[in-house]
Amino acid sequence: MGLTLEKITAPSKLPRVTRARLLEKLHKSLYSCTASIINGRAGTGKTLLAADFAWGCGRNVAWFKVDSSDANLENFIEYLTESISRQRPVFNGQAARCLAETVTLEDVPVLAERFAYDLQEHSVEPLLIVIEDLHLICDADWVAPFFTRLLPLLPTDVHMLITCRSTLPFPLWRMRSKQMLFVIDEAELAFTREEAEDLLLSYGPGV
Repeated sequence: MGLTLEKITAPSKLPRVTRARLLEKLHKSLYSCTASIINGRAGTGKTLLAADFAWGCGRNVAWFKVDSSDANLENFIEYLTESISRQRPVFNGQAARCLAETVTLEDVPVLAERFAYDLQEHSVEPLLIVIEDLHLICDADWVAPFFTRLLPLLPTDVHMLITCRSTLPFPLWRMRSKQMLFVIDEAELAFTREEAEDLLLSYGPGV
């Protein structure tokens, strides 16, 4: 399959204003949780915040911008694996790729376990995996069982950051109660007065 490389390339655009309060929370989550979610409607700054965090997190970053075609599980695994292998060349995800070709819905948790195992076995340096716009494929029947199983099993040197526009259909409360998952919701994404003033100043006089 020919891959669209833009989907697995981290954005080069960074925000005009660094939002220190949110970055601090994400940095704490990086070392205390296995995953983080940034949840808010279009235009709330999810991608810019994720890009700013990725740029300064001190880890290699595997970026995957999801589109509707990735509702196909095989397609999703192919892109996710390629994104990670660009940062960890020893990781090829071959077992997960093969499973994705024939897996039934009942076996999706097994695929997630295999993926987590491969990440553990091919550990090199700490890694941040960013999955952008996951809401675009949340209606796919495999998404909930895959992420419900994968996120708690991520190795300690791997952190997954997900951006989405809607609440994800996973039993996230279990992970949050165990302090394995951190969520920044739309209310937290709202600019404080100080942040809004800094943003206006960044455009220069006359704005």
